[in-house]
Amino acid sequence: TRFLGQRRYSIEGSETAIAFLDQLVEGAAARSIEEVTMGLTHRGRLNILANVVGNAAERIFSGFEGNVHPDFPADEGDVKYHQGAQATRRTESGGEVRISVPSNPSHLEAVDPIVEGRVRAKQDRTRIPREEAWKRFLPVLLHGDAAFAGQGIVAEVFNLAQLRGYRTGGTLHLVVNNQIGFTTSPASGRSSVYSTDVAKINQVPIFHVNGDDPEAAYRVLQIALDYRQEFHKDVVVDLIGFRLHGHNEGDEPTYTQPVMYRRIQEHPGVKTLYARRLVRDGVLTEAEVQELEDRQKAGYEAALLAAQEAAKRSPGASAAPHAHAGESGRVDETPTGVARETLARIGRTLTTVPPGFNLNPKMVQQLARRAKMAEGSLPLDWATSEALAFGSILLEGTWIRMSGQDTARGTFSQRHVVFHDALTDADWVPLCQLGKEQAPFFIFNSPLSEMGVLGFEYGYSVERPDALVLWEAQYGDFANGAQVIIDQFISSAEDKWREVSRLTLLLPHGYEGQGPEHSSARIERYLQLCADENIQVCNLTSPSQYFHLLRRQVRAGGRAKPLVLFTPKSLLRLPVSFSPIEEMTSGSFRPLIDDADADAGDRRSIRRVLLCSGKVYYDLLGARAERQDKTTAIVRLEQLYPLPEDALRATLESYTEAKDVVWVQEEARNMGAWSFIALRLPELLPSGARLRYAGRPPSASPATGNANVHKRELAQLLSDAFEGETSK
Repeated sequence: TRFLGQRRYSIEGSETAIAFLDQLVEGAAARSIEEVTMGLTHRGRLNILANVVGNAAERIFSGFEGNVHPDFPADEGDVKYHQGAQATRRTESGGEVRISVPSNPSHLEAVDPIVEGRVRAKQDRTRIPREEAWKRFLPVLLHGDAAFAGQGIVAEVFNLAQLRGYRTGGTLHLVVNNQIGFTTSPASGRSSVYSTDVAKINQVPIFHVNGDDPEAAYRVLQIALDYRQEFHKDVVVDLIGFRLHGHNEGDEPTYTQPVMYRRIQEHPGVKTLYARRLVRDGVLTEAEVQELEDRQKAGYEAALLAAQEAAKRSPGASAAPHAHAGESGRVDETPTGVARETLARIGRTLTTVPPGFNLNPKMVQQLARRAKMAEGSLPLDWATSEALAFGSILLEGTWIRMSGQDTARGTFSQRHVVFHDALTDADWVPLCQLGKEQAPFFIFNSPLSEMGVLGFEYGYSVERPDALVLWEAQYGDFANGAQVIIDQFISSAEDKWREVSRLTLLLPHGYEGQGPEHSSARIERYLQLCADENIQVCNLTSPSQYFHLLRRQVRAGGRAKPLVLFTPKSLLRLPVSFSPIEEMTSGSFRPLIDDADADAGDRRSIRRVLLCSGKVYYDLLGARAERQDKTTAIVRLEQLYPLPEDALRATLESYTEAKDVVWVQEEARNMGAWSFIALRLPELLPSGARLRYAGRPPSASPATGNANVHKRELAQLLSDAFEGETSK
């Protein structure tokens, strides 16, 4: 009534949901639940924050006044009905329950896996038996009926519910069923009888409750909490009500549902119905009902006045300290070398088969090679370097959690960190056997899900910033299925909500002539998300670089950001890419690698500098050798963002006679890093130098499906790189 015309999404018509959640917190305390994590919809969110989570009305009114409350500076980053909250609530029984509400965007149901991942991280942190941890932390998810039936992420999260790597001991789902989705009726919104029928996949209890009967909802709540605590499975409560207004209070619902809203306008509402019942039963008098209502309104009036006073203390919104800081152009070098004897110790554990374990015969020779690599008698491949990096991180006390499709073995049969007894199928995980002082190591093969699993791992990483959390796509382009999590959480949550994560994404990428699918991880999409040093984007050329980058992600501590890492496919078994162990015993990750041959010779003889990133470096290296070209230097950009501008400028200036600077990529011109580089590199070029492009021409498809065409395209881009003229 005080902020007419401002958008809000009220719970009116389904107010019993507020009483339900209020008593859920009371019931949680009675069952020794220490913390409730709620994933909320935008509908009813402000009411829940004010009346269930805690007294947040002053904060909410500040937003409606157009101000940022001085106690909640992050509120400037997003609209009111996306904001999260944390509070500790003292219950009527004298207990205390912590309540956590993660921030989330309007993308319906996207918060579901985030909540599950955060709760799992809290449970893991306790280091107590899993069933006991389940009893202490309760995830609660609110849904709209249309979203519950329509969004595939709901089914993905239900599929995670009973899996070893993702189980949280049961989630309580409350569907606020107002029998409409914006303007779409149930007949157009789902094929099932009930909006909750998707939950039947887990054979969990589903209660359908009349929203006009708060006491029935209360009884169902008690059953639901008891069931969850006893059987550690999900419970669904379908609270059937209606939506008093349109989609928001400024929307006109009679345009599309005239008959439905004629009935709604005739409905007195649950508050009136329940008040009449209490008066009829002698529980309250009409005067006491009015007193309760007046008391609540007086509390809101006081909160509004307090919000106005707070605005005087903080008249203007101030930028978050981390945001809009620009880009320094410098990249810190964090020492990440590991002592040779430590690497040797890890290598022995990785390759010493336990007595009585029946190793797959095909693995014997591979473990023997790994042992030689860890000793330093053979260069290290990518998988061994990764395992040594993981081992060193664990020995230094940092937890590691890794998941993805076929991650334990590796999509390309390269990782093998979990071995299966050939006779009994028992597991042997060497990285869990490093020593008593090591941190826990978790690796899980995920279901064939991207959005749900990546959301889960993102939530886990937010709750455990002290852990190294990794998600690996089976192929890099599979991340397309998780784009909402990448866009709305990973790349922007710190700016919007001051939510910090250092989640690492491993996305296999590279053109090997195997078709449009699984060639490109869409480097260009991630670079378009980059600003204010919000994420890191890297494309590496050697196992030692991979080793140091994984360790930098841990050593950087509070300065770490989400890392998008394009990992190799064919390079996994390309000997020329392997690294000597000496490159891992000292030094750090190098965001830019200059040409070693140019360093060894006369840099003034260089007439052309080829800049590249990732696998195409080895194609260029081979082409230069074949041409016996002594006038071309090849510089590798291992970190695309934040762009190491200072190092790049200095490197280019060192080639005083090179006027031809070429960006070379294997991706099509409208893809890859070219559009990103073309905007930034001209400012870094020495006077008189020109920038041109060498790569595949623009294409609608990421890659050809014909191996011969692939070879011709590669030959052409190499020719353009070494012999081409400035592009038109």
